[in-house]
Amino acid sequence: MRTVFEKTDAIALVAEVFRECGYEGASMSTITTRTRLSKGSLYHFFPGGKEQMAAEVLAHVDAWFAREIFEPLETAEPRAAIAQMWTAVDEYFRSGKRICLIGAFALDETRDRFAKPIRSYFERWTNALEAALTRNGTPAGDARQLAEDAIASIQGALVLARAMADETIFERSLGRMRLRLASHTT
Repeated sequence: MRTVFEKTDAIALVAEVFRECGYEGASMSTITTRTRLSKGSLYHFFPGGKEQMAAEVLAHVDAWFAREIFEPLETAEPRAAIAQMWTAVDEYFRSGKRICLIGAFALDETRDRFAKPIRSYFERWTNALEAALTRNGTPAGDARQLAEDAIASIQGALVLARAMADETIFERSLGRMRLRLASHTT
């Protein structure tokens, strides 16, 4: 078994199991095998079991996105924040090699169980990008549509790249959306 000293280490390991297996497919046995953490260690960090693991993984992902993407979009100079968003998205999703865990949960049977954090994540991202575009002079209706299109493009490209086993799909899609948004940032 693996020695983990920090809860954040355990969260990262469990997150990868949920990415690979989904919530329903990640039994405690699967989680212990893939993370190489004992059940005792897992229950020490997550006394509420698998549901607590999922809730904390979702919160961890949301916190990363808040720090790296949402907050800059909400407060920083719009063009710089949008450019940073594309870089952060590409790095986080490893150029299309890593699925969006929150998006996967939204499509899984877990959607209802974790509806609030899933909805909150997508709403905040959409609203933050819309606000950045609006602050940069894009008309409000156009900004909303562009924000929705950008996030839908990211999520769809992740699914398609994984389904086709071709991460260049993600890279090309990000490139097209980046150019489309850049044409609205003066």
